[in-house]
Amino acid sequence: MPKTKTNSGSKKRFTLTGTGKIKRKHAYKSHILTKKTKKQKRNLTHVGLVSSVDTPRVKALLGI
Repeated sequence: MPKTKTNSGSKKRFTLTGTGKIKRKHAYKSHILTKKTKKQKRNLTHVGLVSSVDTPRVKALLGI
């Protein structure tokens, strides 16, 4: 069997935690920040986790 390739885009977007969960960043934090409130921008800064439903798909993209 040939090796499976890692998806380069997902490699840049997701990281693994020590317990095997997958960390992700929140959307809507990259541009047009002037109309968003401080509270909204602050809450988007925190790291989220990929849901348990999407975890197998993301792990396949990462080649795990």
